[in-house]
Amino acid sequence: MLTLLHNMFIKAHARSEAALRFAERLQREQEAPRLRQRVPSLATLRLEITDGRGATNADPKHVRIIVVDTAPALFSLTCGDHGCRDGGHDLTSDVLRGLLARAAHFEVADACLGTVGAAECGRTMRVEVSATYR
Repeated sequence: MLTLLHNMFIKAHARSEAALRFAERLQREQEAPRLRQRVPSLATLRLEITDGRGATNADPKHVRIIVVDTAPALFSLTCGDHGCRDGGHDLTSDVLRGLLARAAHFEVADACLGTVGAAECGRTMRVEVSATYR
């Protein structure tokens, strides 16, 4: 019975941590300047995201189409490892640098500095950015 209660506590604690991280992320997005304000000439933005450990052990790509008129100028992505703590990928400065240079295609990469258990996470996120301008 004690093990069951302990497991329930651990799961509830993990859910509350996840809820807290989600609320903090939502607040950062609301407080961030809008993408349209930062890059007025930007027309469309597409991100192709790959996250994994090394080039041969990457998860499948997924695509995010950014709604330029309403999106925050914030490119902070969560780590793909659900066991990772205090990790993630803040690609904001690299993406904005490419957009402000009016680059049509560029890639940014970032290693996760979080931890999985007692070890460093070390997952790498690669984002292929495609943009069009007015």
